[in-house]
Amino acid sequence: MAKKTVKKKSASTASGDFSKYVRWFWMTFTGGVLLFVLMFLFASWGLLGEMPDHTILENPKTHLATEIISSDDKTLGKFYLNDNRTPVDYKELPKHLVDALVATEDIRYYDHSGIDARGTLRAIAKFGKGGGASTISQQLAKQLFTKQVSSNKIQRVFQKVREWVIAIRLERQYTKEEIIAMYFNIYDFGNNADGIRSAARIYFGKEPKELDIKESAMLVGMFKNSSLYNPRSHRNPEGTKNRRNVVFSQMEKYEFISETQKDSLQKTELDLNYSPESHREGIATYFRAYLDGFMKDWIKNNPKPDGENYNLYNDGLKIYTTIDSRMQEYAENAVQRHMPRLQAEFDHQNTPDRNKTAPFLELDESEIKSLMKNSMRRSERWRVLKSKGKTEKEIEASFDKPKQMTVFAWIDGKASEIDTVMKPIDSMRYYKSFLQPGMMSMDPQTGHVKAWVGGMNYRHFQYDHVKQGKRQVGSTFKPFVYATAIDQLHLSPCDTLPRQQITIEADKYGNPDPWTTKNSDGRYDGFLTLKAALAGSVNTVTARLMDKVGPQPVIDMARNLGVESDIPPVPAISLGTPDLSVYEMVAAYATFANKGVYNKPVMVTRIEDKNGTVLYQFTPESRDVLSDEVAYTTVNLMQGVVESGSGRRLVHSWATKVPEYKEVITGYPYELTNPIAGKTGTTQNQSDGWFMGMVPNLVTGVWVGAEDRAAHFKTITYGQGAAMALPIWALYMKECYADSELNISKGNFEKPQNLSIEVDCSKLVDDDSTEKDPVDDLKDVLDF
Repeated sequence: MAKKTVKKKSASTASGDFSKYVRWFWMTFTGGVLLFVLMFLFASWGLLGEMPDHTILENPKTHLATEIISSDDKTLGKFYLNDNRTPVDYKELPKHLVDALVATEDIRYYDHSGIDARGTLRAIAKFGKGGGASTISQQLAKQLFTKQVSSNKIQRVFQKVREWVIAIRLERQYTKEEIIAMYFNIYDFGNNADGIRSAARIYFGKEPKELDIKESAMLVGMFKNSSLYNPRSHRNPEGTKNRRNVVFSQMEKYEFISETQKDSLQKTELDLNYSPESHREGIATYFRAYLDGFMKDWIKNNPKPDGENYNLYNDGLKIYTTIDSRMQEYAENAVQRHMPRLQAEFDHQNTPDRNKTAPFLELDESEIKSLMKNSMRRSERWRVLKSKGKTEKEIEASFDKPKQMTVFAWIDGKASEIDTVMKPIDSMRYYKSFLQPGMMSMDPQTGHVKAWVGGMNYRHFQYDHVKQGKRQVGSTFKPFVYATAIDQLHLSPCDTLPRQQITIEADKYGNPDPWTTKNSDGRYDGFLTLKAALAGSVNTVTARLMDKVGPQPVIDMARNLGVESDIPPVPAISLGTPDLSVYEMVAAYATFANKGVYNKPVMVTRIEDKNGTVLYQFTPESRDVLSDEVAYTTVNLMQGVVESGSGRRLVHSWATKVPEYKEVITGYPYELTNPIAGKTGTTQNQSDGWFMGMVPNLVTGVWVGAEDRAAHFKTITYGQGAAMALPIWALYMKECYADSELNISKGNFEKPQNLSIEVDCSKLVDDDSTEKDPVDDLKDVLDF
């Protein structure tokens, strides 16, 4: 068998092959480096996609919500379309929040200049499966300048290189602390929680600086994927908790916390305090709706220096308001406490066996049909369908087709929602059965509006009953008549007038027919002091005063007090026939409390842009309307209403022996001991209940009634201002007094130094001086 000859390579050949491999290695390495450098250059030149220039890096284009700030420096709400984002500074971030971020996302953050070389090499070696490649700076670059992450791997590489270049530039432009703050501010945490400020408020009801370590860890954990790690109960609370615990493990690994702390913290629950931020939820919703219109008008007339209009939803404006968040909360609490109890009594009279036309009274079926048809025409459904080209017949037919809907309801005394199937026309009638409140509170010395409640639930009832709605004011108009008479005739609260009826002949004051008014109690004997007459809301005495001064001077007085609504110059206005708003009434009454000086109500004190530049500063508008003597005397008259008239339940406890009455008059007895001036008001068919109440540094007006005047109480028992509206005022004031930081006055109204009008009527006795129990004789406290 022949032997196979094996040729051996010479040393020189082997050496040549080795040199070839070395050359290929260095060529490949050099080529890779050059390619890497070229990619960086191409990226920096904008060849791999548009690159932000220096000015954009200084001011990244992010949509910032406009923030509404209370007088006590709390956020009442925001205006935004898609981005509910309000940036915070690094100093507002707690240390454990920053530690959690660094431990979880980029432990070498303070050692690199935008790119973590070790992390990047590890990611390349493990083909992207080892993690750790993306720094906080790179993630910020991605959030700011990568509009959409490409699914194409080659394009994604180009995007990644571009993000590296931007990250390096960001590191040159900003400090490490500023980059961290920007990253927290830019991230979308879901549920309208754009940025850490919104996230802290929405998920925990806190400001960022108030977050504790476990809340901070949960939010940092959401950086991995806020859609997946969503803590809400119907989403993924367990997965979010597990992700949070990974953050604790990272913090323990890098010695930000001890192992004992980690073990303890991982056992805790998420403890969410979910508080959604939307235009229809949260605090001061009706005020925010008013403010939306105010701002849009302001924006029309106040362009930017470059001529463009400000964007209410994107430009990050700050609106500083007069609303006090504490007083606003107390006002809303008072409404939420009283309205369901009053509603229960109202519903009791409107059961099918008691009222077949519920919730309407004194209307026949044809009148109800007409009322509902008019309501349909004013509805949003009608407007939308009309804009789509539907015929009137088609639109009307749509109101009779059952559909699934969510409706408002009081359940166990709380505002709730019910999912149901109902015809739209039936839902409209259902909503007309609800009583609505309107309430405004104002500092008379400054004109600053402190609380604004335009209804009981903005999500379902968006009509504002503070400024938008106007209703008959009843006897709350009478102080305007008394003030005019005191001013013109120099009358005193101790002056007396006969209680007997008076007829103002036809055409004397524009009244086409003779006008005679009646007293609710049917009494017309004897004489009354003006103080007793206003306290008892005696119509015939008010009519006599009207006959003495005439309607026009009273209208002029109301105009000077800030009333802008039309008031017909007829004698009947003396009993409160005009339709006025809560806003107008509070401003007018505040003039009496402010020694006769009218201050136009103020809601916005200043507006700033996102950089803190002041764009608007309010200028007070005030005028002298009355002398301090006349103003003080009118206030003294209204103190009589609380001392012995229809407002006396504020200070006396006469109804404690009637349990069922106490159940409806929420929070009774009130037993307020400080000086209070006020006036109740009730319209003739019990459809509108008012209470205007004043202390020296706070004037508050409350109205309660249904959407339609045809829906009202049958009797005066609960259908009067003292039962419908006064309890809200009392509940609100008691909470305000309990908060000593508010400094709500408990003192007397300041008496003019040289008061020439006699106001002390204690030595005078009249036939109406004996206080009666309104439970036994409710006619004594009627207000029409």
